[in-house]
Amino acid sequence: MTQQQVVPVLEVGGTHVTAALVDLASHGVLAEHRGHPDAHGTAESLLGAWIDAARLLGPVEGDWVVAMPGPFDYASGVGRFRDVGKFDSLDGVDVGTALRAALDADVRFVNDADAYGLGEWFAGAAQGSSRAVLLTLGTGLGSAFVADGVPVDDGDSVPLDGEIHFATLRGLPIEEVVSRRALMAAGIAATGVERDVHELAIAARGGEAAASSVLASGFAAVGEVIRPWLERFDAEVLVIGGSMSRSWDLVEPAVLAGLDGWSGRLERAALGDTAPLLGAAWFGRGVDVV
Repeated sequence: MTQQQVVPVLEVGGTHVTAALVDLASHGVLAEHRGHPDAHGTAESLLGAWIDAARLLGPVEGDWVVAMPGPFDYASGVGRFRDVGKFDSLDGVDVGTALRAALDADVRFVNDADAYGLGEWFAGAAQGSSRAVLLTLGTGLGSAFVADGVPVDDGDSVPLDGEIHFATLRGLPIEEVVSRRALMAAGIAATGVERDVHELAIAARGGEAAASSVLASGFAAVGEVIRPWLERFDAEVLVIGGSMSRSWDLVEPAVLAGLDGWSGRLERAALGDTAPLLGAAWFGRGVDVV
């Protein structure tokens, strides 16, 4: 398999697409273009927007890597977005064939959470570790398990498909305990006021006991649900990113409480939106998912 040092990547999200040219040697992004296609648009409009973003990089050499959210058949490049609230028009569509034809290059796909985790392992908060777990706290709970630069998505040491959102805690799906939706619902139940998570964080810092309790309980659940998987995976470091990690002063102590003395280290994600770009490029240099 060819080892590329400068890798063109596409990172696809529910509200954006980013095309970038990544230099693995310097851990840098040489060029970047971002668009905001409608996730509910037609297959033609979505693919067209992704292709347009890629072409803004100009002529590039080498194979492309595309970081995609699931459900997606990463081996075949076919969308499986049925009844998930985004990209429904791509359900059953051979995205890989369309992109290869338009870009006149080979295209490989990687899960977006795996790309984020690989980026933090390669050049971020987990750099230098052998086995790392990354969680993203935001609309939901995302995860990546990385062993020596390879995303691990199956086997007894990781949750189903390597995705912690399939886990349960005290009989409830974990995203009913900690997610934007769950924390907002808990906030309403505790205070009678509807507030988003960042507003609860502001109230907690201002001394509001109810808001503090809601967030502490939710973030502690993150540590509690991931701890057995950290031990099974023999992880050295747990990295937490996503929008809620901006409230690290509230997240860190609560997660540590939930981890209950776990021997590894807890780190805040370091790379932000650059992580999945670097991770996709690392994946594209010639590493396969196991």
